[in-house]
Amino acid sequence: MKYAKVVALVALLGCVVATSTLAVRTMPNAKYHPSELSSRLYTRNVVENAKAEDPMRVAGYFKLDRTYDAHMFFFHFQSRNDANSEDPLVVWMTGGPGCSSELAVFYENGPFHINDDLSLNETEFGWDVHHNMIFVDQPINTGFSYSQDDRDEVYTEKTVAADMVDFLTEFLAAYPQYADRDLFITGESYAGHYVPAVTHGIWMANKNGGKQLNLKGFAIGNGLTDPFYQYAQYGNFSLQNNLIDESVFEMTQKQLPECQEKIHDCYMQQDDNTCMGAVDFCQSAIVETILTAAGDINVYDIRKQCGDNPLCYDFSNLSKYLAQPSILKMLGVPSFVHWESCSGKVHTDFMHDWMLQYESIIPPMLEDGVRGMIYAGVEDFICNWLGNFAWVQKMNWNGQLGFNSQPLKPWSSPDGTSQAGEVKAYGPLSFVKVFAAGHMVPMDEPANALKMITSFTRNQPLA
Repeated sequence: MKYAKVVALVALLGCVVATSTLAVRTMPNAKYHPSELSSRLYTRNVVENAKAEDPMRVAGYFKLDRTYDAHMFFFHFQSRNDANSEDPLVVWMTGGPGCSSELAVFYENGPFHINDDLSLNETEFGWDVHHNMIFVDQPINTGFSYSQDDRDEVYTEKTVAADMVDFLTEFLAAYPQYADRDLFITGESYAGHYVPAVTHGIWMANKNGGKQLNLKGFAIGNGLTDPFYQYAQYGNFSLQNNLIDESVFEMTQKQLPECQEKIHDCYMQQDDNTCMGAVDFCQSAIVETILTAAGDINVYDIRKQCGDNPLCYDFSNLSKYLAQPSILKMLGVPSFVHWESCSGKVHTDFMHDWMLQYESIIPPMLEDGVRGMIYAGVEDFICNWLGNFAWVQKMNWNGQLGFNSQPLKPWSSPDGTSQAGEVKAYGPLSFVKVFAAGHMVPMDEPANALKMITSFTRNQPLA
């Protein structure tokens, strides 16, 4: 959930160790039937001086089946671990709503980082170290994804899920080597809506006899999933972290019952005016009240100040990088498509969705063996760990009592020298606190984030 419009970061990636410029060539490894996919799949292999043993790194578009002209943009990075390994397929979606996943590619869990001179460094802890990664710009009209037909505009999580099922079906047709790999759906922030919706869409498609996707689990990082419980924790989090005093806390608590009533009405009625009313009231009465009292804090990391940067971080190198015509040409982006970090229109189109909860579609998936991990950097305000912990514990599923009876256990950094956080786990569900991290855990604690996600996808205990 992006409190302000966020700048996303986008990329074309070379196969590099130190620094690099970029070049593209035809992607050599996709095997598909031209009659079926050649008009639907447009890929560029974003590598320079690639060798046969190098991991495949491509960017491209799929044209979505249900649509008139919708083209969904993605980056795919083959696992660095071993080109012939059985490493899982992991999909990443950045939140917003309407923010590009290129933010994650270059500043969080992707394989590269942009230097001040706009060269690229390969990161040590990108999630592609142990996973085959797909970063997707969605919904349509986010990032480099586009449609020139207004009928393709997306307004609901149902359509988000349908489009992602379509996308993944097309992806696996183009890259059949991944068809049997374990599949995990992941994301952060407003992806607390996207991830449950998309995971549920895949799960239902499998149940209904569609093309089977080897769904194994999902992970949500500092997400907005159940506003009813999460808005109730803003005051507690702020008081515990000395952002406000008791008087401001009491002000927010007095407004909380009306806020929760409006959230409940939104969920029950699912009427645009009702839901927008809930957003307006709760943001003003609770969030804005706290932030006014707290002063100049970075809502994504309370250890920092936001300053004059509207995003609270300096992502300007990405904007400069993507402004280069040579980069856009390498990516194969049409000349009429202009990248922006976050789409204001997509954000507006989903405001009625903001206060809806997507927690209630998770239990049947857990009970069917789909694994879930909810993780949160403890320094984030906007989707804080207390709010996420609250809805996870309130979730009604057949393992609720067992999960809630488990203690929070410490887990360690990869080298074992420090405590990385705490974890509560039972059956298919785990909740992970990540110390020294804010809203964007892989950016703040990359080594610990890689350990966390790898333990989860390998179904190994974190503690």
